[in-house]
Amino acid sequence: MSLWPVYTGTNEPHDGITRLPPPPPWRAFDGGPVLQTPTDDGSATSPDRVHRAHTYRATETCVQLVNAALYLRRPLLVTGPPGSGKSSLAYAVARELGLGPVLRWNITSRSALHDGLYQYDPLSRLYAAGRSPKARAPRDGAGVEDHLRLGPLGTALLPYDRPRALLIDEIDKSDLDLPNDLLNILEEGQYEIPELVRIAKHTPRADLLADGSDDPVTVERGRVRCRAFPFVVLTSNGEREFPPAFLRRCVTLRLRQPRDEHLEEIVRAHLGEPDAYARTLIARFLERGTGGELATDQLLNAIYLTGAAGIDTASRDELARQLMPYLTQAADPGPDAL
Repeated sequence: MSLWPVYTGTNEPHDGITRLPPPPPWRAFDGGPVLQTPTDDGSATSPDRVHRAHTYRATETCVQLVNAALYLRRPLLVTGPPGSGKSSLAYAVARELGLGPVLRWNITSRSALHDGLYQYDPLSRLYAAGRSPKARAPRDGAGVEDHLRLGPLGTALLPYDRPRALLIDEIDKSDLDLPNDLLNILEEGQYEIPELVRIAKHTPRADLLADGSDDPVTVERGRVRCRAFPFVVLTSNGEREFPPAFLRRCVTLRLRQPRDEHLEEIVRAHLGEPDAYARTLIARFLERGTGGELATDQLLNAIYLTGAAGIDTASRDELARQLMPYLTQAADPGPDAL
């Protein structure tokens, strides 16, 4: 019986991840003690992201490369224009395969590796020590774990029994050093927390809060090593090039704006069967897409609003035109083009 594909892109939840073949020998991890992957009851995810996970429509290429990343235990670098579904993919895969709530790290120009791994607040520790006359001095290491919290990347690398889904969103907005800083972490599947390593002789086990949870997890001797390599999705709008050393460690998926039947299928998933006017907008959207960059959510907004507003046809045309401006500097041909 073929085990390919594990991810089918059908949006039907199943337990196929448990039948994933063993990793290649160079991508095997043995972290412990084993943690049970939390279930996603929807409370940790915004309604918008739940909706996107339910309605995401994967192409055949997308399904193939998601499975390649899962089998090879490699990060998936997803590039494409805004609105092409890059971030929604992580939520769709997590929902279908039961990978728990998606861990999300939104990248800015100020993001550093330690932000994704863990946060430590030494000032709050000093303040807590000053308030308690029985507390030992901070240099003794007492209570350091109370002022540490794992970040999304640090949580994804905990030794869960099945992969966690991690979305590193807009990696191309990062400082130039961040992709290189990620290389060793993503290659080795492990990291250290120096604040805990220093006190490991006296405090070998520490209970920390993980990202997106109020339940503590145990870290032994300040070292974290994954067991099931997480499903890591790194998104990029194509605003910069990445170093070859980074690219060779990723499976790369290039998304394009959906066309024809795929676009109509997306509209149907979000808004139901398109009526005659919605089909007209779809055709105009596809025609205008040859003259500049547009995003699928612009079309969805236009179809929803022109249908919900209950206005006359001429006003609907003008409203739809205003909702679908070009996103690039390409010249907009004007109102007659819509």
